[in-house]
Amino acid sequence: MSSIVYQTNKKTGITYAYESVSYWDKEKQQSRAKRRCIGKIDPKTKQIVPTRKRVCISDDSFAQSAISASRGFYGATYLFDAIGKKLGVTEDLKKCFPKTYRQILSVAYYLILEDKNPLSRFPKWSATHKHPYGKDIPSQRSSELFASISEEAREYFFRLQGKHRIKEEYWAYDTTSISSYSKCLSQVKYEVNKDNDPLPQINLALLFGEKSNIPFYYRKMAGNIPDVKTLKNLLADIDFLGYEKVKLVMDRGFYSEANVNDLYKNRLKFLIATKTSLKFIQTELDKVRTSIRDWTYYSQKYDLYACSVTIPWSYSQYRPYKKETLKEERRMYLHIYMNTEKAVEDEKCLMKLLCTLQAELESGKWNRQHENQYAKYFELKSPPVRGAKVTVKQDVIAEAKKNFGFFVLISNEVKDPIEALEIYRNKDLVEKAFGNLKDRLNFNRTGVSSDLSLDGKLFVEFVALIYLSFIKKKMQDKDLFKKYTMQELLDKFDIIESFEQEGRKLRIGEVTKQQIELYEAMDIEPPTSLH
Repeated sequence: MSSIVYQTNKKTGITYAYESVSYWDKEKQQSRAKRRCIGKIDPKTKQIVPTRKRVCISDDSFAQSAISASRGFYGATYLFDAIGKKLGVTEDLKKCFPKTYRQILSVAYYLILEDKNPLSRFPKWSATHKHPYGKDIPSQRSSELFASISEEAREYFFRLQGKHRIKEEYWAYDTTSISSYSKCLSQVKYEVNKDNDPLPQINLALLFGEKSNIPFYYRKMAGNIPDVKTLKNLLADIDFLGYEKVKLVMDRGFYSEANVNDLYKNRLKFLIATKTSLKFIQTELDKVRTSIRDWTYYSQKYDLYACSVTIPWSYSQYRPYKKETLKEERRMYLHIYMNTEKAVEDEKCLMKLLCTLQAELESGKWNRQHENQYAKYFELKSPPVRGAKVTVKQDVIAEAKKNFGFFVLISNEVKDPIEALEIYRNKDLVEKAFGNLKDRLNFNRTGVSSDLSLDGKLFVEFVALIYLSFIKKKMQDKDLFKKYTMQELLDKFDIIESFEQEGRKLRIGEVTKQQIELYEAMDIEPPTSLH
């Protein structure tokens, strides 16, 4: 129950008006009152004139501020805000999602800081942290947020983010599988996935800067689409999004003659791994199997042998408007590598496999999963019985062993084999990024129940991945993983508090020398005076 109380200051003669709120004190078992100054009395009009809010004294004789105030953890949020500004993420989100970008950022910040915790714990986190949205986002509201993220806005974001990436770097392209508990999603399919998870799955493709380590595009696909068939849609998206001077680096799962022709057709630069068993690869390998082990081809840095040859690519393109197929030669660089340690490991693995297969055959314990390997490496006239002797196909084993330790890359731009190797090895950052996405961000098994919610949640997870990728790259560059895990580093930032009071500048708590050094390692100016 509230009322207005008037009190005159004896020294100044000014009469102040207070809002008095009565309440029952359970401990003292008596009625108490709290007062809040709401203004002073105009001596002429006798009306209450609102004054500058200040400390007022209640009947309980303790100071109570009329100004709303709060405190919360802010050090990590400050870091994310600075990263978002540096990468253009905040600006781009504001353009694409003017009404909800703060909510998107808050959920992304939560996903980064609360390792693997479900969104149901967001209210607890929100109560103790300062974040862009500044309010709680209950489960129902987060579902509404995900459903509101449209395809058009996402594509606009990809287009804007692509402009921030390093123009001269290669873009790594790869896919992964994401398992789902939901049976209501249209693109969830049963298929053997990369994690051997028995749940149905969707596939996720990602474009990732090979030097910047920053992702800027993804595509969700049905779970039963093989890698080799995804490239055509990627090329269409690249054209639609207006990306220019694109350079792609991919593993051998994306290689096919048709894909290479499409890359040439779209005038894109590429670097792709291929199988050594391909006929045109075997032709070139046969020319260098012995000479590649010369000292001139040895790389001390990578402890392997490397050489390159220029070969013609038989390009073909069907032109429907002319109803004919254009055929011509295009220049291609073939990079050949020989790793002697890998050759030894491959031979040991093959010998171990042959021993297992032979033991199964001679014991009569037929394993149907090994039928193709039985036929490949052994002479079998009829199904084996206990005690039967089998003959090894020595020529097949010799053919397999001659390729041990070799691997190849093809490119229409990179001439130097070591440069090509370094670009390709950086591609594994994509796989590590997928690990961050599925494990740290708790997205390895999605539980959403609609396609709209899945698309929206995936987008927010992707935004979080951008920040994680930036932090991880800085930690690698500054050798911070020797001292901290990523969670430990984030915790160092997260414990810094902020103090916010209505009408005043945001104030930050103590920042240690160690925390300042960590901000500088992230290439972020440490917080001193926050506004």
